Amino acid sequence: MQLDQAVNEIEGFLLWEAEKDRARTRAKAFCDGLPWLTDTQRREVELRYCRDRHETSRAYLERIAQRSAALRTEYQGVYQALRRRLLTAFVAGSLAVGTLAAMAAIGMSAR
Repeated sequence: MQLDQAVNEIEGFLLWEAEKDRARTRAKAFCDGLPWLTDTQRREVELRYCRDRHETSRAYLERIAQRSAALRTEYQGVYQALRRRLLTAFVAGSLAVGTLAAMAAIGMSAR
């Protein structure tokens, strides 16, 4: 496993743990607004809230990952096209300069 990949996995793990913690905090705040819940009901509501939040977050992250992959592919194609155009322009410019230099040299030797 490469270092970059390991760092990405650790970062992903930490971000997911932070998301789970936010879900628990929001579930607790939600239940704090419902003071009539029994302890059992409160735990059940918190559990369902967290589960729903996790599913929503996971779906959202999967959509982001798919879009990121699509953008990466698109941008790589654009980058490759720009590289080809730049290389073509460089080669054409070099040939033009070479041709002009050769013509100038021929002109100078003809005198």
